Amino acid sequence: MRAVVQRVSQASVTVNQKMIGAIDKGFMVLLGIHSEDTPEDVEWLAAKLIGMRVFPDGDGKMNLDICEVKGGFLVVSQFTLHARYKKGNRPSFVEAARPDHAIPLYTHFVNFLREQSGCKVETGEFGAMMDVHLNNDGPVTLVLDTRNKE
Repeated sequence: MRAVVQRVSQASVTVNQKMIGAIDKGFMVLLGIHSEDTPEDVEWLAAKLIGMRVFPDGDGKMNLDICEVKGGFLVVSQFTLHARYKKGNRPSFVEAARPDHAIPLYTHFVNFLREQSGCKVETGEFGAMMDVHLNNDGPVTLVLDTRNKE
């Protein structure tokens, strides 16, 4: 499981010109699910996001977690995070999980975030063509990967 996480002051996702999810301060999470990912990967990644101290404290140091700043999560599925470019210039997505494997893990990720963080959690629409808008705060952008536990 791979996530590109951006600390945002605002983020939203639109499908067919209709806003379906939006947050103010928090994390914009682009989530790529690998064909070999498990529920344990989901829980490790979600717990890591909940505990990450990357929001500024009173001194401007990255020292607070998302709950301490009353932030939210906007989670958008993105299979392209598992693209491979080994041959040629056209990406291969064979390592990305198929929907029958990915959707239950995506749902588990969203539910785990809701239950464990108590924060607002909004989502995109799995498999849809989405327009994502955000204001990256900092900018702070992190990449987490459950294969390497980093």
